[in-house]
Amino acid sequence: VQLQASGGGLVQAGGSLRLSCAASGRTFSSHTMAWFRQAPGKEREFVSTIRWGTGRTYYADSVKGRFTISRVSAENTVYLQMNSLKPEDTALYFCARSVRGALYFAREFDNWGQGTQVTVSS
Repeated sequence: VQLQASGGGLVQAGGSLRLSCAASGRTFSSHTMAWFRQAPGKEREFVSTIRWGTGRTYYADSVKGRFTISRVSAENTVYLQMNSLKPEDTALYFCARSVRGALYFAREFDNWGQGTQVTVSS
């Protein structure tokens, strides 16, 4: 299984970006797909998760109301729409998949993409 993340870039504070993550192979309804991020010198942190089957979503408090995770099953792709971006959102963003339905903890995810850089200037 491979996850290919894209869509990162440089944006001014208050701007928007949309990240994409395309998964090879089939994603089943019991799986979850998530976004994590890691800033320099910091640990990888949870951003958002979506249950593939139901579409139920989960967000970190720091992004709630600004970010929206979604999936298109036919494309086997998960998206992260990021609005009202702040400099503190600057990080390398990773998509991940859990075959066991994990939600928040990176160690519980089985497959990882290569990361896409998001930089928000003030």
